[in-house]
Amino acid sequence: MVEGYRDLTKKYFKEHSFVESDIKSFDNFIEKEMQQIVNEVGEIVPTIMPAEVEDFKIKLDKVWVEKPQIIEADGSKRDIFPIEARLRKITYSVPIYLNVSAYIEGIQRESFTTQIGKLPLMLKSKYCHLNNLKREELIQRGEDPDDPGGYFILNGNERVLITVEDLASNRVFIEKKSIGPSKYTGKIFSEKGPYRIPHLVEQMKDGIIYLSFTRYKRIPIIAIIKALGLTKDQEIANFISKEEQDEDVFFNLFEHTSIKTKDDALEFLAKKAGINQPKEQKIERVDSDLDKYLLPHIGINPEDKLLKAYNLCKIIKKFLRVAKEKAPLEDKDHYMNKHLKLSGDLLADLFRINLKVLVNDMLYNFQRLVKRGKFHSIKIIIRDKLLTQRIKSAMATGTWVGGRKGISQNIDRTNFLATLSHLQRVVSLLSASQENFEARALHSTHWGRLCPIETPEGTPIGLRKNLSLFCKISQEGLSEEKLKKLLELNGLVSIKK
Repeated sequence: MVEGYRDLTKKYFKEHSFVESDIKSFDNFIEKEMQQIVNEVGEIVPTIMPAEVEDFKIKLDKVWVEKPQIIEADGSKRDIFPIEARLRKITYSVPIYLNVSAYIEGIQRESFTTQIGKLPLMLKSKYCHLNNLKREELIQRGEDPDDPGGYFILNGNERVLITVEDLASNRVFIEKKSIGPSKYTGKIFSEKGPYRIPHLVEQMKDGIIYLSFTRYKRIPIIAIIKALGLTKDQEIANFISKEEQDEDVFFNLFEHTSIKTKDDALEFLAKKAGINQPKEQKIERVDSDLDKYLLPHIGINPEDKLLKAYNLCKIIKKFLRVAKEKAPLEDKDHYMNKHLKLSGDLLADLFRINLKVLVNDMLYNFQRLVKRGKFHSIKIIIRDKLLTQRIKSAMATGTWVGGRKGISQNIDRTNFLATLSHLQRVVSLLSASQENFEARALHSTHWGRLCPIETPEGTPIGLRKNLSLFCKISQEGLSEEKLKKLLELNGLVSIKK
């Protein structure tokens, strides 16, 4: 029996790497997510146009990377391997290329390919020269054949991106509060592309249920539902719960009977948010804010408003059921409610922010040249060193998007096991100085996923964990559209009007 499982283990690790999930995550970032982030930018429209031009747009199209190369002082180009990057104290990186085109009055006038920066490359990933090399070939290249890869080389230093454990987005978590005006609070982090917006549901002592998001603080949730186009009280009550009608729902509806139409509701929201503009502009702005910032994971287009209203009704239903103790509280420490951000996800966050910086820099350079009357081509407005320096700086210091620190660390090379342990580390975003007893405790869902023993003593106990050796982290395989089609084939009926 013992011999049998040992053979199976050997066979598994001959075919799979210890850091396979991390490498797959990085490859997914290079091949899919980078393009999605560039597509999010869409068309760039400058505010200052060249003389005699009414319509000017810059479009960012296809983005891709090539294998690592080095340009020597004499201008010659050749492939570079990790061992050379370590010895020469340079960064093992790949160039990022982007197709850029300019449209004047809707006609394409200029189209070219430019290098927008360099991205540090994960060892043993798809674009690495060490990928798929046999043991003898790795030894010839000066590499340890047993080294699993999964890390980066910056200025000759080996750096690892630590997996971050966070609460899953787009789920409603209801908590019981010992202090504060609301006995129960519902939280949801709505995330889609560049948006990650926290929403807070509260029920005050006056019985009114409030929703807070971005600049809209404690707005009655019924007013928001009416502003989304679901204006009939009977429909709202039915969507919250047709089976068991709740007096709290009727009380909330009764309190806002003065709001009859969608425009009344939008005006009410503008007043609560302190927006002082002429009526039409005010209504338009609130309407636009509801599209962009209210539950963006459901959609950011005007046609998604009714779906958002239906979802808010279901959030009220869940909140009231938990508040009246008809449903249990959600277990935040259950691993079903967690999301692990691997190297690819962390780099996607970093690339998204820095691409915005690059676009703003392009606009600034463009407008400066137009004012001087020296504008001839958009080739000269792209600074490739900006993106390179910002990504490299974040990975070299470990300071990440949102002010998080310690995301990137120098790899532990004390011995082989210490290196493996460092590559498999998982860190929680919770503060080590606070108690957080439940978050530190071993949960039954950690079985087979996280090591029950390997965690440090002292303040970070239970917050710094390690993946178990056979743990595999799944990538987001099914797209929303495919999942929706599968559900519809199995009887899901859409409730769109």
